[in-house]
Amino acid sequence: MAEEQQVIVVGAGPTGLLNALGLARQGVVVTVVERAPGLQDSPRAIVYHWATLDGLARLDLLDDARRAGFLKQDYAYRVRRTGEIIEYGLKSLEGKVRHPYNLHLGQGALAQVILRRLETFEHVRVLWGHEVTAVAQDAEGVEVTVRAAGAEKVLRAGWLVGTDGAGSKVRAETGLGFDGMTWPERFVATNVRFPDDRTGWAQSTFYVDYVYGAIIAKIDESGEHGLWRYTYMEDDALPAETAAERLPEFLANVFGEDVGQHTELVAMSPYRMHQRSASSYRAGRVLLAGDAAHATNPTGGLGLTMGLFDSYALNEALGAVIQGHADEAVLDAYAEARRRAFVEEASPRAAANKRMLFHSCDPVKLDQDLEVFRRMSRDPEFAAERLYFTKTLETPSLLAA
Repeated sequence: MAEEQQVIVVGAGPTGLLNALGLARQGVVVTVVERAPGLQDSPRAIVYHWATLDGLARLDLLDDARRAGFLKQDYAYRVRRTGEIIEYGLKSLEGKVRHPYNLHLGQGALAQVILRRLETFEHVRVLWGHEVTAVAQDAEGVEVTVRAAGAEKVLRAGWLVGTDGAGSKVRAETGLGFDGMTWPERFVATNVRFPDDRTGWAQSTFYVDYVYGAIIAKIDESGEHGLWRYTYMEDDALPAETAAERLPEFLANVFGEDVGQHTELVAMSPYRMHQRSASSYRAGRVLLAGDAAHATNPTGGLGLTMGLFDSYALNEALGAVIQGHADEAVLDAYAEARRRAFVEEASPRAAANKRMLFHSCDPVKLDQDLEVFRRMSRDPEFAAERLYFTKTLETPSLLAA
């Protein structure tokens, strides 16, 4: 069977599309396979940490992404039990890093930015409405069976990149484990418009409480009062299909009864949370990235952050292997480095973030945890040191001498 592409990427979220774009820029022929009929825009990641923006700039995407979203520096922790507000920002990074700010942009909007750029390459195609049903590989390549419009066909390529989410079919077909744990609670991510402009609230706010804890972040400036992401946690035993009926109670307990009753719900996405990692991010000619490789709760925004860092390292390394500029061993280095970054750094930090924000019933332990942020608010050098954590999750170029 003739190969029509050198790489097949399964999954058309930002991680998959970034891999496709990075490979396309190296002249690699790529086919992206996505089971959905088009880009999805359910509430998911919206904040891109400053450390990820260097990679977007290298791919010539940052200016377009900035125009589609907006930049911000401010953070705040609000403690329900005491009323304390701790504010800090990214100004402490100014003069130390190239992009001392975060980007706020819906995950679907970022995917659209990348897709528009991909469409300028003649050697890239995206197959919408194509569901992967089987994966097989041999010493020379990978065969991917897909179903579309009720019929099956087989695509073949030298390499396969699985970026098809935490329930990855690619990962399952390669027999890789997905070790870790699933949190007993459900997260509910919503896009809402408040009945006012939220004056006095930071554009990224962590509301600390073991019952009504929430992550509140501004998405964009559209509409009379703009669009905000409001993510909270509830008992997973409650029916997910009636989550919208319970939202006003959560809003009322955070913002007051009037806001709770008059907030407009634009979109809602209830989902289970995991701390899991694939047993390996490489299985022969199959490579994993993003949520297909690892899944984390979203507290602190480290999920897509890790997916972006995976993409930056992987597409450069895989392109070099395909073009004969690097040995396949660089792909083992990718798999080992990215798994280590998740298991040893990102996942423990995300778990700690969740426990502090949503399980803060021990006032002594909470006060100790919050002291870090109090110090960040008054000590710029300490703040810069703490904020540099996200940069440590990046894997430097694996092709460097």
